[in-house]
Amino acid sequence: MLKIVTISITLLLTIFILSLIICIVTQTNLHILLTSIASEEIRFAIKLSLLTSVISTLMCIMVSIPASYALARYNFPGKTLINTIVDLPLALPPLVAGVGLLLLFGTTSFGNWLADAGLEFIFTPLGIIIAQFAVNISFMLRILRSTFEGISPRYEYVAQTLGCTPAQAFFRTTLPMSKNGLMAGGIITWSKGIGEFGAALMVAGATRMKTETLPISLYLNMSCGDLDMAIAAATILIIISFISLYIFERRGGIFHLY
Repeated sequence: MLKIVTISITLLLTIFILSLIICIVTQTNLHILLTSIASEEIRFAIKLSLLTSVISTLMCIMVSIPASYALARYNFPGKTLINTIVDLPLALPPLVAGVGLLLLFGTTSFGNWLADAGLEFIFTPLGIIIAQFAVNISFMLRILRSTFEGISPRYEYVAQTLGCTPAQAFFRTTLPMSKNGLMAGGIITWSKGIGEFGAALMVAGATRMKTETLPISLYLNMSCGDLDMAIAAATILIIISFISLYIFERRGGIFHLY
């Protein structure tokens, strides 16, 4: 009986989610969909989404590797508090993160100093990148921290007894062994970066052909009643998300990390 109930609930949930996707992709015919995808606006949104998400994902990886390793391997004063703070963006709505970024880069002397140096984040594509980074860094940290915690430090100790420095032991043993977690985390972080909307809207605004990513394009076209263009943007996001999650699943045993 328990088996039947649990499987039935799972099937109902699957049908519900699948129904949402089917309602989107069947809202327009294939010819109009392909024409909308081939439009200059959607092509611009795709290029900007890909560029910003790749850069922000690389930033997340570069910061997460040393930070997650430190949190997984070392004990130091304030570690529990630091863990709580770096995980905070997971619980905060992206809009809140966007407000914080807007104030940090738009009203503080630090933001003014960066603007004077040529790094303007408010209402520019750079704002999209920093918004994606701020929202997704905690997710990448959580995955890599769990990955490093699952790798025995004895491998590094053995490497050090064979003449490696601690840094060499990390790069030659632990980092190669964490490749599945790193790849899966990078893929899903990239996918989440492409779909980031709230924080990016607050920092970079919603300007056509300037800060128009796929989620922004969906928002703008729905706002002005251009359903075909909105459906085109939504369909691309669905395809990207499906492929990313499929690859994420195929890496094997990654979901137990959360």
